[in-house]
Amino acid sequence: MSDEVDISNERVSEEREQLLRVMDEKVRSLQNEVDMLRKELNYYKTEMDKLLSPPLIEATVLDVLDDGRVVVRSSSGPNLVVNVLQDVPLLKLRPGMPVALNQRASAVVELLPNREEPVVRGMEIEERPNVKYEDIGGLEEQIRQIREVVELPLTKPELFKEIGVDPPKGVLLYGPPGTGKTMLAKAVATESGATFIHVIASEFAQKFVGEGAKIVREVFELARKKAPAILFIDEIDAIASKRVDVGTSGEREIQRTLMQLLAEIDGFKPLQNVRILTATNRIDVLDPALLRPGRFDRIIEVPLPDAKGRERIYSIYLSKMKIKGEVDTKTLAAESEGLSGADIRNVCVEAAYVAIREGRGFVTNEDIKTALKSIKEKREPKVKERAEKFI
Repeated sequence: MSDEVDISNERVSEEREQLLRVMDEKVRSLQNEVDMLRKELNYYKTEMDKLLSPPLIEATVLDVLDDGRVVVRSSSGPNLVVNVLQDVPLLKLRPGMPVALNQRASAVVELLPNREEPVVRGMEIEERPNVKYEDIGGLEEQIRQIREVVELPLTKPELFKEIGVDPPKGVLLYGPPGTGKTMLAKAVATESGATFIHVIASEFAQKFVGEGAKIVREVFELARKKAPAILFIDEIDAIASKRVDVGTSGEREIQRTLMQLLAEIDGFKPLQNVRILTATNRIDVLDPALLRPGRFDRIIEVPLPDAKGRERIYSIYLSKMKIKGEVDTKTLAAESEGLSGADIRNVCVEAAYVAIREGRGFVTNEDIKTALKSIKEKREPKVKERAEKFI
């Protein structure tokens, strides 16, 4: 009888232990679930605080006053004299440093890291452009001039020191569209081993006062960091047109941007191993201040190619294509009068399409003639059709 009681007690004890283990597991599971829910609650509280917190205003420090206040230029308005929170180290505040202001009290609440403008970060920078002098046809004289004023100062600066003259700071290339101005700039960067920084001048035109000038400063600072470098500013007429006394606020801002560009070229900071190349199709609208000696010492015209140049351009592009039979580049050049280098390249591409449409894997002389005829018809104004339209 006692044995049965002992067995029964053991069973009850085992059941209790098993029940306790199950309860402990449930308690731990519930505790884990509570911890997860608490973390999730804290996460949403943090996100709600972010959503409800007022935005901060970016500003630039202009001066630090003796009483601990700071003069800042706000991105949203005028210059302000503001207080500084105790958490912000006053000794680290310097003119030109970006800071964050509280929207309500306009007090400095945070130091911001120095950053480049998005336009500068997204700028086209090529360590070594894939263009050489032999890839350019019909511009032998222009290549000679650009080598003298850009390549030599970068590769052999000791020559200018020995003679006792400062090399030219910049070169202005002008001529019709598609004549090879950008290719010249890339080629001299390749041959001189310089970093190529390509900027479209319209990127300097910004909405708010001072932003365009700031981008100009940062672009030149970037060029100095990447030296030896060639800074190529395309379509310079977008910000360098002749100044007028009367104009809109936008025109005045563009003029301020131009003044900053001229100051950087002339400026107190030496350009060192940085050369400036600019290009335009409208040299007639440029401001005379940009063209004076000391800024752009060499002004190089890049005209439409002559017959010999056109023949050379045809040879360059056709040498990269699969050709069957002989191609009379001399006749093609004679029939391509008035076409630019970009037009001739377009002729070669169109000839490839003619061959593809006919199911061939090579180009013939007839394909090129057909393509040339097509390109010329598209370029030449259809005077008769226009006249009939308005009759």
